[in-house]
Amino acid sequence: MSGFKKQLNYSSFRLYLSEAMIRTNLFLFFILLGFSCQKAEKQKRAKPNVILILADDLGYGEVGYQGQKKIKTPAIDALSQTGMIFTNHYSGAPVCAPARCVLLTGKHMGHSYIRGNDAMKERGDVWDYAKAAADPNLEGQRNLPAETETISKMLQKAGYITGIVGKWGLGAPLTEGIPANLGFDYFYGYNCQRQAHNLYPTHLWENKKKVILDNELIVPATKLDEHDDPNDLASYTKYEQNDYAPDLIHEQAMNFIQENKDGPFFLYYASPLPHVPLQIPSQDREGYISELGLEEPYDGGQGYFSNQYPRATYAAMITKLDQQIGEIIVKLRELGLEENTMVIVTSDNGPTFTGGVDFEYFESSSPFANGFGRTKAFLYEGGIRVPMVVSWPGMIKPSVSDHISVFYDIFPTLSELVGVPVPDKLDGKSFLSELLGEKQEKHEYLYWEFPESGGQQAVRMGNWKAVRQNIVKDNNLDIELYDLSRDILEQNNIAAAHPELIEKFEEIMKKEHEAPAVSTFRMPALGD
Repeated sequence: MSGFKKQLNYSSFRLYLSEAMIRTNLFLFFILLGFSCQKAEKQKRAKPNVILILADDLGYGEVGYQGQKKIKTPAIDALSQTGMIFTNHYSGAPVCAPARCVLLTGKHMGHSYIRGNDAMKERGDVWDYAKAAADPNLEGQRNLPAETETISKMLQKAGYITGIVGKWGLGAPLTEGIPANLGFDYFYGYNCQRQAHNLYPTHLWENKKKVILDNELIVPATKLDEHDDPNDLASYTKYEQNDYAPDLIHEQAMNFIQENKDGPFFLYYASPLPHVPLQIPSQDREGYISELGLEEPYDGGQGYFSNQYPRATYAAMITKLDQQIGEIIVKLRELGLEENTMVIVTSDNGPTFTGGVDFEYFESSSPFANGFGRTKAFLYEGGIRVPMVVSWPGMIKPSVSDHISVFYDIFPTLSELVGVPVPDKLDGKSFLSELLGEKQEKHEYLYWEFPESGGQQAVRMGNWKAVRQNIVKDNNLDIELYDLSRDILEQNNIAAAHPELIEKFEEIMKKEHEAPAVSTFRMPALGD
């Protein structure tokens, strides 16, 4: 009996021990699982994919979530519902090349190397579109030096595969300033901004290779023939050919995501849309023609192409961009990448005032002042305040932020995101804390300068906005002052009433301006 009891007790003990081991192992399993999940979450936060979508000349008021009524942007609007809308976000410059330079280098226009759209005319007849299309020596803009520190180089060092599709504009094909030398593993699109004045070009570039397209050469500003009827669609067939560059660029964007799905990857999608000329495949604008009705044809002045339905075409170009953004989001979902990808959608500067765009009809820069002198190429709000929405499901909560941010903040933001020390001498401040709902450091002020359009400087400090105009044209150093909290249209110059503020802004403008390395960008009135 006692032996049986001993055996029973021993068996019970073994059973108890087994169960205890199971409990212990389960406990350890769940602890390890927790550590694993924490590690996975940490890795997710530290190494998310990043897609930076830069529209070209998309106005603050040209997207639905900002109040646009005539142009449909459902994909961007959907991102605004799942991500963070920035209502006080600014471009780094009011035109293409310098804005892209500020974006990629994290340095404002007082410190950046590229400060204008410099075609390097010393090379020859660079403004002859046909000659430049045939000769890479005449194509492209002023090049960034190859040693320039960029977002893409920083992300390469962090283990990212980097790609750019769309419009480059920061170095001609045969110079050191090509994407491959500035941190991009892959490039497809326009090297030259002037060649992008035709959305059916003769060629694009893939890395260092010139890719010939199935399009005939048609020089911008080519008008209708004398016998053509401007109200007959057949008169415009020469402006619509076979290979539509935005479609080809988008295809390569989708391929890049597919090929690098195991990541991490950085895709800089610098779309040429909706920059004029007014060109889009006919089927893409049919709905807008029906909706908007008959229009006054555009005659193709100011260096662009004629168009029978300018309003419908422009609206369709923005909706085309929106559809492409929507396809990217669907692709991320299909690949299971949506929750591990930060998507940023913004614009390089304010809307255009030329090329047949009816900026008044669309209220393109609403709620800011519209038209020439107030939008693209100028440092008033309509020229530099741009739409921006940032989406990262599970990490960024749907919200609206009034944090004042600018292009040169994006470099330090992505540096902090991936755990890379922010390089010295950047002008930006990371807004990652704002994205994650944490306490955010604010700028004391933002600074811009622009040697073109007469020569300009601007500073925003809180709700105060200071602007200088015609620095080059008239050697003018007078400062205009606006209170954006009361005068969003910048119509009431109150400089005379605030001499102490004018003195402060003079000090900032002097402090933040460094004489540019390139003589083309110098402003003698500032001591250059």
